[in-house]
This record gives sequence, C-alpha cells and structure tokens, in this order.
Amino acid sequence: MAALAFLTALAALWWLRLNSNTVPLGPQRTVQTRNPKIGVHTRLTDEVEAWKIKRTLEMVREMGAPWIVEYFPWAYVEPQKGRYNWNHTDLVIQHANRQGLTVIARLGYVPEWARPKDSTPLYLDDEHFADFGDYAAQFVRRYAGLVDYVIIWNEPNLALEWGYQPVDPEKYVRMLKVVYPMIKAANPDVQVLAGALAPTLAPPGSEWGMNDLEYLQRMYDAGAADYFDVLAIHAYGWTFDPDEPAAADVVNFRRSELLRQIMVENGDGHKQAMITEGGWNDHPRWTRAVRPGQRIEYTIRAYQIALEEWPWLDAVCFWAFRYPWDAKSYQDYFTFVRTDFEPKPIYQEVQRYAQGDTS
Repeated sequence: MAALAFLTALAALWWLRLNSNTVPLGPQRTVQTRNPKIGVHTRLTDEVEAWKIKRTLEMVREMGAPWIVEYFPWAYVEPQKGRYNWNHTDLVIQHANRQGLTVIARLGYVPEWARPKDSTPLYLDDEHFADFGDYAAQFVRRYAGLVDYVIIWNEPNLALEWGYQPVDPEKYVRMLKVVYPMIKAANPDVQVLAGALAPTLAPPGSEWGMNDLEYLQRMYDAGAADYFDVLAIHAYGWTFDPDEPAAADVVNFRRSELLRQIMVENGDGHKQAMITEGGWNDHPRWTRAVRPGQRIEYTIRAYQIALEEWPWLDAVCFWAFRYPWDAKSYQDYFTFVRTDFEPKPIYQEVQRYAQGDTS
C-alpha cells in the first residue's frame, strides 16, 4: 500500500512537471512604447515553470520595454560534451519572440567537462575557447531569426567573473578571436557584443579587478576591434543623479560616455553600444542605494537621456526585472516586479512613461 501511494505521488509529480511546461504561446504581440530603447535584464535562467516565464515576459511587454537581456549558461545546455538540452532555452526564446521582445543573449558559464576540476564555472582556459565557440555557434544557428544579439562573457574585468584567474584583457581578446569567427560562420547576421565590463575604480595591480576604462583600451591594443560588432556597457548609477557629469574617478550612469570616447578614439565610432546591465537600487540601508522616489526619477531620466542624447546607444537594459525567488538581500531592491508578480511603483511609473502618460 505504501509502495502504491509512493508510485501515485511520483506519477502526480511527473504529470505536474510535464504539464507545467505546456503553456500556450498565445497570439503574436508587439510592444507599444514611446521610447524604443527601454529594456530590462530578465532573470529567467533558473525559472522552471513555463507560466512564470510567459507571465514575466508579458509584463515586460506591458511595461513598454522592447528589449531584454537573458542569460543562457553553456553548462545548462551542454552538461556533457556534444549532448545538448535546449528545452528551457527554447521555452524562453519562443515566449519572448511571441511577446514581440528583442532578445540579447548573454553566453557563458563553463560546464565541468571544459574546465579544471577545482575551478569555478566562470573559469575558461585557452584550450577550451573553441568548445565555447562551438556552443555559441550552435546557439546562433538554432535561433537564427529569433536572436540577433549575443554577449560574449560577463564582466571579465573582475576576478570573480573571470574564474579567479588574474584579470587579463589580452586573454579575453584571444577568446574573441576564436569565438567571433565561429559565430559568424554559423550565422553571419548575428551581432556579437563584447565587453560587458563592470564599472570599477580598481587601482592598478588590484587582484580583484581592473578599471573598466583601462581594460577597454587594452582590448583595443590587443586587436579586439575586428572581433565584435557592438560594445556592451554596464551603467550603474549608484547614488548619483543620471545627469551627473562623467568623470574617470567616478562610477555613475554617464560613465558610459567615457567608454564611448574610447571607442571613437580607437576608430570604432561607427559601431553602436548597448547598456546590458545597470540602474539604481532603493534598499533602505545599503550605502549605494537611493530612495524609492529617486530611483523612479533617475531610471526614467536615464531612459530619456539614451533616447535624446545618445544616438550611438541602441538599448538600455537595467538590472533586474524580476527574480525567481527572493534573494533576501539588497539585490531584491533592483527589481521592477516582486517574485509573486506584484508590480512595484517603479514598474508602474516606467509603464506610464512608456505610454506617454504625463498626467
């Protein structure tokens, strides 16, 4: 009897698992917005229920944001060399496409078989650049026509994001020189984003990171220009108003202009850039946070700056739209929507802005 009960429960769990991912895509939608540069960084990587994936993307569209950045970890798709599981990735991309959203796909996170035993999933050595390139090529080939933008790695100027190896812009460029041609051979139309550097004032020789301005210049010195199409920028405002002028010794929203200046000085002024992470936080006690009302004001102003002043920038995707679960830390105060899908005031105000409601 106990065995029968166990089997019945197991069958019910299996049925629930199967049916939780059979949510209809629904009709084709388009995003209605007065600012086509509005975007958000979604966090669907660990969201397993299809209805939650769909509802998240519906709410992005309803807010008036045409762009999303989403993370598609290599280790999740190819946990064993040559064996791919695209189920979750298909789900996210199909629902995003049906909602009329443009996906910027962030690629990274190394499977165990492609790194040393005691390393982190952010460690990638030269010997496995081609394996990563193969994953990226498979990705852009599979989603040709659905995903037109891919980001190669994330914040490689931080030791944490570089697998606790010494930060090395020349090595990052070596990776681009392997991966970029493989992506273009698989899908010549896809746009490859590089950089995605953490804005940091790390002093020379720091073991934890490298100043993003220095890192970008060293990328160019190493020959990066021919191996990416768009620069990915991270633009956190911290406690500063978005109109605070850019300065090399300050991390603020307009620091993006200094990165743009480096692009121009290195003959890359013809290329576009995208903000793929950034924004403000309204935690009541965090020293880098602002008040909720300020966060709303600064966020909307930043979207407007991009629209009015930065023709070289295509999208502003702020961190982070919603988490699958509460982080129970300052991270929760970056979001636009709560875990239970309750919209925060910032969601409602950005929606009003995107709809042109000036009342």
